[in-house]
Amino acid sequence: MATKILIPTPLRPYTDKQDAVEAVGSTVGELLTDLTTRHAGLRPHLYNDQGKLRSFVNIYVNDEDIRFLKKEQTPVSAGDTISIVPSVAGGSRS
Repeated sequence: MATKILIPTPLRPYTDKQDAVEAVGSTVGELLTDLTTRHAGLRPHLYNDQGKLRSFVNIYVNDEDIRFLKKEQTPVSAGDTISIVPSVAGGSRS
């Protein structure tokens, strides 16, 4: 089953500037594997050298953070939307 994955602006150069792509899988982990196989340049931005999802990369199924579900084993269904949301930090006090 193909599922839509929303790509944040900083990662779009690795998906041919697409803001959304489709990937195949029945879990978030399978979708991300398919995504990084099709768009290999994304892999180092999503995973560390040990193959673990980077801590600053947040993945949502619809509006639910997978860290509070079953992480990469979270199942996906037809019509679900997956969002990749990199953490934002920094700034200064005025």
